[in-house]
Amino acid sequence: MNKIFVALRTALYWVSVVAMALMLLIISSQVLTRYLFGYSAEWAEEAARYLFVWSVFIGGALIMGENGHLAVEFLLNRWKGKKIGVLLELFIKLCSYIFILILFTQGYKMADTMMFQRSPGLDLPMGIVYAIIPFSSLLMLFYLIRDTARLFKEIRSHSSNQAKT
Repeated sequence: MNKIFVALRTALYWVSVVAMALMLLIISSQVLTRYLFGYSAEWAEEAARYLFVWSVFIGGALIMGENGHLAVEFLLNRWKGKKIGVLLELFIKLCSYIFILILFTQGYKMADTMMFQRSPGLDLPMGIVYAIIPFSSLLMLFYLIRDTARLFKEIRSHSSNQAKT
């Protein structure tokens, strides 16, 4: 199972890097062509914006997989290893499941609803642009399930160690 997470992390990392590099290339060429030749491609700004949105959501899933999101951990660190700390951690996981479920359902509705509208510069269905929301929420859910399984494994090992003493 760990190989799957390593492969997923690698894939997400490279998708994010390629999207950012493409965005940088598009914006740089847009600036150069505008100031050197007086020409501005109508699709370039739109493509860069959509690549940025996709990079942010892919990066959010990637960071969640590495437990890198900002968090206020004062109480969690203070009560770590105690029963109330475990309960607080379970509550945080429950809130995360609720948030990701809302993000998925609302993102899916938005992507589905916006399939009829086309972007003016690229002529893409806007639902494709919004599809990153439910996609990244599924990735986040995948990582959250992994982290929840680890937490329950720690709880079981901690309780079995206490039973032995």
